[in-house]
Amino acid sequence: MSVSLPHVLSIWRRNATMYGRTWKFTILPNFFEPVFYLTSIGIGVGSYLQTMGGLPYAEFLAPGLICVAAMNGVSYEVTYNVFVRMNYEKAYDAMLTTPLLPDDILVGEFLWALTRSTLYGTVFFLVVLLFELAPGPWALGALLAVPLCGLLFGALGLAYTMTIPGIELFSFYFTLFLTPLFLFSDVFFPIDERLSSGWLVVAEALPLLHPVRLARSFFRAEFGWWMVWDVAYILGLSTTLLALARRAIRRRLTT
Repeated sequence: MSVSLPHVLSIWRRNATMYGRTWKFTILPNFFEPVFYLTSIGIGVGSYLQTMGGLPYAEFLAPGLICVAAMNGVSYEVTYNVFVRMNYEKAYDAMLTTPLLPDDILVGEFLWALTRSTLYGTVFFLVVLLFELAPGPWALGALLAVPLCGLLFGALGLAYTMTIPGIELFSFYFTLFLTPLFLFSDVFFPIDERLSSGWLVVAEALPLLHPVRLARSFFRAEFGWWMVWDVAYILGLSTTLLALARRAIRRRLTT
C-alpha cells in the first residue's frame, strides 16, 4: 500500500475540523441511543430481573452497549459521510489533483473513523462508570474492545460503501445487517444459554459478538481461549475487508 503519513494526517485533520463544527448535532443520535437503552432496559427491565448471565442486568448490558456505541460512532462515518464526500461533494476527486493517492484517502478516512469510534466508546464507558456499573478494576480492560470494534466496523462499512452504486442501499446495511447484529450478538441476553449448538456456530460469524464478548470478559474478570479467537477474528476479517475496500476505491477513483 502506497501511503504517505503527512497526507493521511491531512485528511484526518480535515475531518476532525469539520466534525468540530457539527459534533453537537451528530453526537445525539449515535451516542445517546445506547444511553437510552441502558437507562430504559437496564434500569427499567432490570428492576424485574435478578440476574442475567450471572450479573445484575444493567451490568450485563453495559459492556455490550459500550461496543454498540463504538459501532455506531464508526458506522455512520464510513457509510453516509464517506459516500457523500465521494459521490456528491466530489471531495476525493479534488484531493486527487494534489499529490494524494487513493490509498492515502482510504487510510485517512479509516483513521478518522477509528478515532470517532474510540471517542464514542470511551465516553460511553465513562457513562457506565457514572452509573456505577463497572464491577471492578478489570472492567477497564473493556476499553481495549472499543478500538477493535471500530477497526472491524470501519473496515466493514468502507468495504460496503466502496462497492454500492447508490446511497439508498444504506438502508439495507443498517436495517438488515446492523440491527440484527445489535439484537442477537450477546448484548441483551447470553446467546449460549438461549441458542442451540447449531445456531451458536452461526453466531460466531456475527461481527459484533466478538468485541462484545471481549468487553464482557473483562467486566466479569473471566479470561480464556475465546479471547484469542475473538481478537484473531477481528484482525483477520478487518484485514480482508480493508483489502477489498482498497481495490474498490482505486477502481472508483481512477476510472
